[in-house]
This record gives sequence, C-alpha cells and structure tokens, in this order.
Amino acid sequence: MSENGLLKMSELAEASGVSSGTIKHYLREGLLPEPVRTSRNMAYYPPEFVDRIRLIKQLQEERFMPLRAIKQVIDEDPARTRALVELEDRILERAAAGDETRVSAAELSRSYDVPREVLDRLAELGVLTPASRGYTPSDVKIVEAISRFRAGGYEERIGFTVYDTLRYKRALEALVAEEVQVLMERLAGEMDTDRAVALIDDGAEPLRDLIAALHQKLLVAELKRQRAARG
Repeated sequence: MSENGLLKMSELAEASGVSSGTIKHYLREGLLPEPVRTSRNMAYYPPEFVDRIRLIKQLQEERFMPLRAIKQVIDEDPARTRALVELEDRILERAAAGDETRVSAAELSRSYDVPREVLDRLAELGVLTPASRGYTPSDVKIVEAISRFRAGGYEERIGFTVYDTLRYKRALEALVAEEVQVLMERLAGEMDTDRAVALIDDGAEPLRDLIAALHQKLLVAELKRQRAARG
C-alpha cells in the first residue's frame, strides 16, 4: 500500500479476491471510478474499491445480473445495494434452512389422501416444487390445504380440479412481487438486518389473517355486486 493509503492493482486484486483482468474490465465498463494516476503506466486505487468490487462480483455471480444493471444500482446507492443484498441473503438462508426437512411423495400422498397423479399435476403447474429429496414444508402445507378442500366437498365430481389452484397462484404472484419490492425499499439500509428479518417474521401471521379477512369481505361484496347487476 502506498503512503497515502492507495492500492496498487496487484494489491487491489489480492484484497478483493478478484483478478486484475476482471478489475480492468470493470473499469472499462464504468463500474469503478477512475483511479489516481501518477504516470501513464501507474495507477493507484482507493481502499473502498475493495468492497465495491466484491459487491459487483456477488451481484454478477449470485444474482446473475448483467454488468449494465449492476452499474445502475450501485451508481444510485452502493451502500443501499449492499444492504439489500444482505437482507435478501438472510431471508433466503432462513428459508433454505426451513426447507431442509423433506417429505417423500409416497408419504405425502398417504398422509393427506391425495393421489400421486394430483401431486404430479400440481408440480407440473409449478404449485409444488419437489426435488430429488422430496417436498418442502411449504409444499406440505399446500397439499394439506388441498386435502381439506377435497374433504369438504371441493372435488373433481363437481368440477374442482388442481387447475383451480392456478387462479390463486397467479393472483398471489403479482401481489408478492409488489410486496417484495415494497419491503426491500422500506427496510434495506433503513434498519439493522436482524431487526428487518425479525419484522418480516413477526408480520407473517397477521398478514395471513389480513388476507383471509379481505378475501371474505371481497367475496361478499362481489356476490352483492353481481346480484345488483342482475336486478
């Protein structure tokens, strides 16, 4: 390191864990500010480049983001982008830890009296996402709910099939996409990551209650609307 705290290219590559060739590519693409040049062939780099380079590499390798998109997000607010990545990682790590417990197709079918062909069809529709080790706890909850529907009379004989789950999946996909955007905008960088994760966890149950209550309210309102339209 030079006397003024700047790094040579070799030092920057070693500190960041990214090759000098890749760093030069980032410079050409405008992902890094211009270094301090002392001569035509000698340049020095601020220490803060280390974290920025690591963030670029993480977004590129773990998020599969193109360099153009990475440049846009880190130019706007690199600290917030770093906080966003940290929060996303923590949430996904917790979800992955919960998914370690898996249930086989045979056990799932037997426990909830749901035919294997129904499980296969739900997987084809993307409602369930089994892997070689079996079904996740979220998959199990979905199958349990479908089993309760079937037990209550919502069955193929009167027209209810696995395709009816797509209606809810598609509606929730749009809702969840908006929810994730709002959560990340309001939490990432605005509070400690541990607190943000705890806030999301604490909100899960009341959110389910809110959705259930709104669903019931909207269902009644729609029935009234249709009856008024017929009258």
